[in-house]
Amino acid sequence: MAATKPLLLADLASGKSQIPSNYIRPENDRPKLDEVESFDGDDSIPLIDLQGLDGPDRFDVINQIGLACQIYGFFQVKNHGIEEAVVNNMLGVAREFFHLPETERAKSYSDDPFKTTRLSTSFNVKTEQVSSWRDYLRLHCHPLEDYIAEWPSNPPSFKPDVAEYCRGVRGLVLRILAAISESLGLESEYVERALGKQGQHMAINYYPKCPQPELTYGLPGHADPNVVTVLLQDDVPGLQVLKDGKWVAVNPIPNTFIVNIGDQIQ
Repeated sequence: MAATKPLLLADLASGKSQIPSNYIRPENDRPKLDEVESFDGDDSIPLIDLQGLDGPDRFDVINQIGLACQIYGFFQVKNHGIEEAVVNNMLGVAREFFHLPETERAKSYSDDPFKTTRLSTSFNVKTEQVSSWRDYLRLHCHPLEDYIAEWPSNPPSFKPDVAEYCRGVRGLVLRILAAISESLGLESEYVERALGKQGQHMAINYYPKCPQPELTYGLPGHADPNVVTVLLQDDVPGLQVLKDGKWVAVNPIPNTFIVNIGDQIQ
């Protein structure tokens, strides 16, 4: 019996010394790593200490958030209130999931973009001409009780660990939206109220080791169409943000989040 082609990049790319042709981007649309601005430490985008939001420095922190939104559209946050153990559990269970046997991961696979829990690859395999070097697990996670039953049951700690992380991130986002409202001279509940009924989605991205990273992207340049994205990086760098026409590297800082203002806020 003929072997079936792997559904996911992690299995397709395993042991390969060259990337498949459908991942090779046109020459004018390849990573130009020599043109990326690199900074030591945390100078690439603002790093904001959220501890001050609950004290006498609140006005100063709100001002920092407002300026970061105007100038960058991105900022990093520390002392964000989500326990380090919750963050580490999230990273750990994500790694565990993507290292499960292919047959186990494939139980969550779907190329239907309307499915509320699905494992897939690249960006949109039905419409794209060039594929992106990533696999991802996408989850809807608010209200939690509407979606948690359809999440993966393996690894066994997946549901409780991810649920706790999602609750923490939602609380963080509501604090950030209040600060953004106040930075615009509005009542703190203004943006949250204007949004009406809200959703919350998570994408757990997995980028297998790439034998020819100069030919492809994990994800090409894009804007997020939502309200706000909270990004947790592991210890592998790769994220770049566009500022003043130049790509700037954002290197990981332990126990921080990157906040990306989406199109709806913009």
